[in-house]
Amino acid sequence: MFSRPRPSIQPSLATIVTSGPISGLMLTAALVCMSVTATAQAPLGLGAAKSEAKKDPSTSEETRFAPGVMQVIPPAPEPEETFAGPQTLQSLLDAHPEIQFGGETHPDGSPHFDPRSRTLVEMAKQVILRREIYAFEFAFKPLRHVYIDVPRADGRMQRKLIWYMVYRVRYRGGDLRPSADIIAGVPIYKRVEEVHYNNRRFFPMLVLRNQSTGTAYVDRVLPSAADKIKVREQITAPLYNSVEITRVKVPYSGDAAAGGIWGVATWEDVDPDIDFLSVEVSGLTNAFEQDGEGMDAPYRRKVLQLNFYRPGDKVAQTDDRIRFGVPAYENKAEQDYILEQYGLDERLDYRWLFR
Repeated sequence: MFSRPRPSIQPSLATIVTSGPISGLMLTAALVCMSVTATAQAPLGLGAAKSEAKKDPSTSEETRFAPGVMQVIPPAPEPEETFAGPQTLQSLLDAHPEIQFGGETHPDGSPHFDPRSRTLVEMAKQVILRREIYAFEFAFKPLRHVYIDVPRADGRMQRKLIWYMVYRVRYRGGDLRPSADIIAGVPIYKRVEEVHYNNRRFFPMLVLRNQSTGTAYVDRVLPSAADKIKVREQITAPLYNSVEITRVKVPYSGDAAAGGIWGVATWEDVDPDIDFLSVEVSGLTNAFEQDGEGMDAPYRRKVLQLNFYRPGDKVAQTDDRIRFGVPAYENKAEQDYILEQYGLDERLDYRWLFR
């Protein structure tokens, strides 16, 4: 048996009007009922449209390239980067001379009962500063250049040759942290442990350096270039400049195939005669070196140096291919000359250094 569909209990306005004489109260009630029904149903379609818009793959899918297109530099934290010293905190000794033993109560400059090594002065001369070290994985596409209209100071546009590098960062964990073993109530640091967090932030600075002349070009933010570069490099994920990427959290992922955060660095007014160059990437790790302590002590950050070679000239620069790595020559004299340009003793495509 088939059941008949239940008739609607809400009559239409036309049915009410044509059914015979009606009162003004009945007509008003019918209009209000229809108005409420239409209003309740309208947001459902709008919400569904917004939900579909959020699933747009052009802003949520990760870009995949063929093997060999991306050069991947793994993170390289070192255990010795987790501490500095022993060193003397001279600024502390100069600011607090009262902690030194002396005068009539301590004529030999020693305490009465504790050994000299337990005084604040002696402990301040053997201080080891410990810290936690993190590192990002860095991958990049070939270094290229393109002509782009760049805004000038007077508001007009100027066509310039822009060098750029599209890169990807991933947080794979593996942070190194000093770990203490408590022996006789005293913490003894003899090992480090690996830890990771849900996410970290990336604060980059990319410098293109002419190895022959020493001229350095700092990454310049060019909003007008990002869209053109994104289309040319077939990047479907969001592409951030060096300022925008600092506001994005880089999530932790132990999956080797996981997606990352994409960025682009751009440089302008690069010497067209440049042949031997490198890109120095800062912000991939918080490791550093410091000679001594205090405001005047030399401070050096750990940076990634990527070496490139450009065999070309001023003519048709966009046709010149920029090759990753240091060129190789059979002739020893020529090879020594090339290595001297990069400040290397051997051929290295990239290296970590403190600068």
